[in-house]
Amino acid sequence: MALRAPAIATPGPEHPDCRLADLIGTVEALDGPERAANGAALYELWLTHHPVDPMGYVACFNHGVLLTLAGRPAAAVAAFDAASSLRPSFLGANINAGLAHERLDNLQGAVGQWLHVAGVLAPTDGELITNKTVALKHAARVFKAVGDLGSAEEALRCCLDLDPHQRDAMQHWVALREMQCKWPVIVPFGGVTRPMLSASLAPLALAIHADDPMFQLANAWRSMQRDGGRPSDPCTVGAWPAPEPAAISAHAMRPLRIGYVSPDLRGHAIGFLTAELFELHDPARVEVFAYYSGRAPPDALQARTRNAVPHWRTISGWSDRAVASHIVQDGIDILIDLGGHTGDVPASAIALKPAPVIVNWLGYPGSMGTPHHQYIIADEVIIPPESERFYSERVVRLPCYQPTDRRRAVAGPVPSRHALGLPEAAMVYCCFNGTQKITPLMFACWMTILGRMPDAVLWLLSGGAPTDARLRQQAERHGIAPDRLVFAGRQPNAEHLARYPAADLFLDTWPYGAHTTASDALWMGVPVVTLQGNNFAARVCSSLVRAAGLPELVCADPAAYVECAVACGLQPDRLGALRAGLQAGRGTCTLFDMPLLVDRLETLYRQMWDGHLAGRSPVPDLANFALYNEIGDTIDHEATGHRDLHAYEQAYALALTYANGVSPIPADRRLWAALHTLPLHALQ
Repeated sequence: MALRAPAIATPGPEHPDCRLADLIGTVEALDGPERAANGAALYELWLTHHPVDPMGYVACFNHGVLLTLAGRPAAAVAAFDAASSLRPSFLGANINAGLAHERLDNLQGAVGQWLHVAGVLAPTDGELITNKTVALKHAARVFKAVGDLGSAEEALRCCLDLDPHQRDAMQHWVALREMQCKWPVIVPFGGVTRPMLSASLAPLALAIHADDPMFQLANAWRSMQRDGGRPSDPCTVGAWPAPEPAAISAHAMRPLRIGYVSPDLRGHAIGFLTAELFELHDPARVEVFAYYSGRAPPDALQARTRNAVPHWRTISGWSDRAVASHIVQDGIDILIDLGGHTGDVPASAIALKPAPVIVNWLGYPGSMGTPHHQYIIADEVIIPPESERFYSERVVRLPCYQPTDRRRAVAGPVPSRHALGLPEAAMVYCCFNGTQKITPLMFACWMTILGRMPDAVLWLLSGGAPTDARLRQQAERHGIAPDRLVFAGRQPNAEHLARYPAADLFLDTWPYGAHTTASDALWMGVPVVTLQGNNFAARVCSSLVRAAGLPELVCADPAAYVECAVACGLQPDRLGALRAGLQAGRGTCTLFDMPLLVDRLETLYRQMWDGHLAGRSPVPDLANFALYNEIGDTIDHEATGHRDLHAYEQAYALALTYANGVSPIPADRRLWAALHTLPLHALQ
């Protein structure tokens, strides 16, 4: 331990003349890995010798903070309780006591502390409102973690009643309503308006909420602007001009250094999709580095990935500069962002441009909207040429965008329908997407299908008892008996895969369709009917189904989706042929041809690098995004329904023409590229 001496000598903490301010300064000067433990010991000594100091509640609070950092949550609870007893109005002690209780897995005690803060009756001032909103957010977080989504939603609503301008609270409130299938999802209340709720949406929540690729891109840009797309340190780590000829020649003698950044290289969808990818990479072409930024503990899948990756770095908890500097030190040529707009991604470190080429792939289904992501990997179905304007990155394509794992574990044997709570002889439609992806339009389609197939059932992944009951109530409103909805509990992945064959046909969701889930269904021989949209997330399933050799199951509108699903149910021979074709084609179809995907991916990496060497690296176009966000925030997407690309463009054309009449809009390469010269009557 290194102890920095104060400028003026002061008595030690055991001395009666030692002031609390002196102690605070001494502890702040501590250094080294034992700083928290040593600081806690100093506070304990000071409190022993100053039992009646008027600032004792501050010392107890600081003591509790250090005990928490030192990994002693039980002792921290006692310290925070002591602070509260000395100064009951000091609510920060209750908030932190709740966090310490949470570390002890005493969730009831944690929530009790936070609800105490929320229920304090006192003259309202800024500090009290802040304490109450912080406490309610913590309570909501824990309620969600234990599956009590209704209580989490109510806590956030109370939080917004106190202060309606909390974007983070609005964002999570909307996401909770999506998970519970509370329709409509966007419901103004109190001081919270529809545009405010829309503007709060995280990119993933927006992809669930709306099939609007222009708004999706603008929203991603806005999210990066306010949530971590800018470096916390203004110094630039990476400035990457084209190398000198001698450097190019030397570089050609070694494989490309490819860095993958992800919080999900474990038992997670991204971990399952990439496990075999890492095993198949050709070390003569690429040298692979993995940067793991997740917080989940290691598991078997992560061990498999680590065994396949030559260079593994766990960067969880590192500073932005430390992450970026390490990537630079590793000499990474191309950095692959496998997280995008998801949790625990070191976004600000990536914004420091620690590699000459930065690529968006797989983790987030959409454009990043940043100045530093230069490429996005997709395929011809997900991003056809006419849709490239909805992406800030340059689009490059694989035969099929999504990798897979042909070695995925499947428990055996396949459970019987009886064991799964399914009727033995009925047509079983299933959808194992998360409940947050179920929208009123798709649920209405499903009820129409069940209405035309009176002996069929719909097998869904359970969203918890209240959400399951809500969906059964919705079924009754459509005239469908509630017991025709059967809910499957969550299981480990191997057991979950094993039950797929009990279903006859998978019904996809829209606008956020099945991704890994669709790949799993197809691998297990269950055909998937999907409704193709305009957004990235609304087209992935179309890509997978086509790559599996079933293009006839990709539908252009809701009516065609219903007819396709009903036809499959009414024609057992046709359905049997589809299932047999899936099984027969598993070893040859594009979807499961991992050697082909890896070969093409490594070729793409070489092409990107050659572009950098030639000084042709893409520069993202970020024009007019503020305006596109203004337009998107005013649209009632839940009332819009499914539209083809032409109808979608026409709606935006009218909005842009109106906005241009108010204030001229600079031309961009997206929806205003050609429209700005057209008279209004040409757009009607």
